[in-house]
Amino acid sequence: MLEFPLSDFRLDNGLRLIVQPDSSCPLVAVHVMYHVGSKNERPGMTGFAHLFEHLLFQGSEHVEGTSHLRLIQDAGGTLNGTTWFDRTNYFETLPNNRLDLALWLESDRMGFFLPAISQAKLDNQRDVVKNERRQSYENRPYGLAVETVLREAFPTGHPYRHPTIGYMEDLDRASLDDVRSFFRTFYAPANATLVIVGDVEVEHAADRVRYWFGEIEGEEPPPPPAIPAGSGGNRPAIIHDDVTVPRVYLSFPAPSFTGAGFETVDVLASLLAEGRSSRLYRALVYEQQVAADVSAYAWPTEAVGMMWIVATARPGVEAASLEEAIREVLEHFLATGPTSRELAGARNRSRRQLVQRLESVGHRADLIAHAAVYRDEPSYVNTVFDSYANVSEAGIGSMAKQVLDLTSATILHVIPRGDS
Repeated sequence: MLEFPLSDFRLDNGLRLIVQPDSSCPLVAVHVMYHVGSKNERPGMTGFAHLFEHLLFQGSEHVEGTSHLRLIQDAGGTLNGTTWFDRTNYFETLPNNRLDLALWLESDRMGFFLPAISQAKLDNQRDVVKNERRQSYENRPYGLAVETVLREAFPTGHPYRHPTIGYMEDLDRASLDDVRSFFRTFYAPANATLVIVGDVEVEHAADRVRYWFGEIEGEEPPPPPAIPAGSGGNRPAIIHDDVTVPRVYLSFPAPSFTGAGFETVDVLASLLAEGRSSRLYRALVYEQQVAADVSAYAWPTEAVGMMWIVATARPGVEAASLEEAIREVLEHFLATGPTSRELAGARNRSRRQLVQRLESVGHRADLIAHAAVYRDEPSYVNTVFDSYANVSEAGIGSMAKQVLDLTSATILHVIPRGDS
């Protein structure tokens, strides 16, 4: 496996810089990750981190309006930003001779966002986010399922209990002073990691980062909130939705991205439901024909991990019957364990997906940033392939017994409106 060279710097203002040179193509990825997400929001002020993802594309003191988007695209690049429980990130991939453009744009919104924020911009982006919530959550089939599982899995006040997009009443409540305070608290250099991957010389990249970011000031971020375990039980919650067939969600407490065994639970999810020969897919879709589809995946969260199993029923199949079929497959798996062929296939799929991800400078920068921010381990990019390769039958069996405890699962049935 190729080992990626990494250079790790810390600027005087606390900004962490990681450079991974790669001369295989004339591109460079610039990835800024702030260690703030929805878990840092207070009750009654949900949705702030995601709202900032929108606001930081609305201009800064020296970048008017949406010019950030236009300038990157005119340079032949791509860009985006995302928000989750534990982080907010902004990233560009562009020709390597435009590195300074990306660094200037990112530094300007880190250091000079506040002078450009206005009530009109806040109101506009608040409406955009509220419309996004309507389209992607409230008016979308099965759209409130994950939000409901989180509410059932975690107690009141838990940092992972609310959805990243927030609640409508909290978005309405956000004031300009709230926005300014949130920015000052979390969007400082000491709470950010900048990753550069691509066709650059390390010292040149470090010099340009010092030039653009070195004079930005900011306070130390507050300590992260305490994140206790969840409190899920296996009594199914029920949502009546405008859907034609039921869907069943099971969420299990599992190792987080920072915990020992994350790669094992990721392979376990693949073994159970990725591909037509996987245990759940073969049993539910082909043999019993009670499901139209089934998937399983592990969330790479920083603190409390979750492994999900989601199955959509065939017409005429009730949610309770589908849940029972899932239980039977899981119980049989716990009793028998994986076959060597199953494990080899799941390991190979996980490693293939990893290699495909690492081929892209942008996706590689993303993995390095996550490993640096969550684990303080940017070199994870060089060890993760072996971590997947070393997942054993005994390890899978032990992880399955730990995770697939149906007494601790949070279960949700989404059923057609009007069904009992």
